[in-house]
Amino acid sequence: MKFLVLFAVLFIAYLVWRNDRVDRGGEPPRTPRQPPAPQPMVSCPVCGLHLPQADAVRGGDGRFYCSQEHRLRAGA
Repeated sequence: MKFLVLFAVLFIAYLVWRNDRVDRGGEPPRTPRQPPAPQPMVSCPVCGLHLPQADAVRGGDGRFYCSQEHRLRAGA
């Protein structure tokens, strides 16, 4: 009985070792991920908060605001 358990443990260890070797040999080399491209930043003229231009609210005067409330407060 103990030989059967020993054989099972050795067989499972062999499968794990073999699978690890096959996985490493078959995958292409990893390339590092590229960081996201920088985004233009704008400043809210009401509170001075800096935020990405894509997240800002554009006023009628062409300036960018951090929120609709600040755009209305500035009268734009």
